[in-house]
Amino acid sequence: MRAPLIRFCLASLLALGLAACGAPASADPPAGAIPVQGVQVRAAYPHDVGAFTEGLLYLDGDIYESTGLEGRSDIRRIRLADGVVLQSQAIDPDLFGEGIVNWGDDLISLTWRDGVGFRWDRKTLTRKGSFRYLGEGWSLTQDGKRLIMSDGTPWLRFLDPRTLKETGRVKVTADGQPVRNLNELEWVKDEVLANIWLTHRIARIDPATGRVKGWIDLSSLPEVRMGLGPDAVANGIAYDAAKDRLFVTGKNWPHLYEIGLTGPKEAP
Repeated sequence: MRAPLIRFCLASLLALGLAACGAPASADPPAGAIPVQGVQVRAAYPHDVGAFTEGLLYLDGDIYESTGLEGRSDIRRIRLADGVVLQSQAIDPDLFGEGIVNWGDDLISLTWRDGVGFRWDRKTLTRKGSFRYLGEGWSLTQDGKRLIMSDGTPWLRFLDPRTLKETGRVKVTADGQPVRNLNELEWVKDEVLANIWLTHRIARIDPATGRVKGWIDLSSLPEVRMGLGPDAVANGIAYDAAKDRLFVTGKNWPHLYEIGLTGPKEAP
């Protein structure tokens, strides 16, 4: 998510219980008794500042990214070391691209409010087909058996990777309260990691119960401290399982970071 922040500020304020629309950090969800971990930068890589990041994944040494905004959305394969775009495929200019996930030889992507997703050939980025879904599309990940989809609500949907039909869902809660604005997703060590839109936090979610087990606080990253603007929020999580490397970036950020986790620390 999403288009320029001003369009959605009021709805987001109501959902998050805020009094004013300001920098994303002010919208951080209350941590309560849930542990909060910080991050350390292990490596920094170039990232296209023109990329309005909606989806991110690491696969076979490269980064795959989907970007948003009408007329600017695409699917791309990127060389991690220097951020060079090796391949790209534009999405129809009237569509707002959203999350992406790999499944077999395919990539599967969503669009925001059009209720249509696509299958792409991972090697050529050629579109192979499309599918429909109800509601909004925000992000995708997978656990090796099923796809997991976010739609901006507190619910995670589970999809059959062959038919792309919904097979179930779970409600995400923190300290018993629903967590809205679940954005970019990544499956990491039997947990779903989810960026929370308008915040600098990542939720660590138990996929069986939907319970938030912990928060990852990205506020120490340079782009967050610089304050690049209300739309330049953290969004994009990728994981290299073979080398146990966790990567994060954000919309229009100049860097993609490999991070390590610290803490947990006492919640503010």
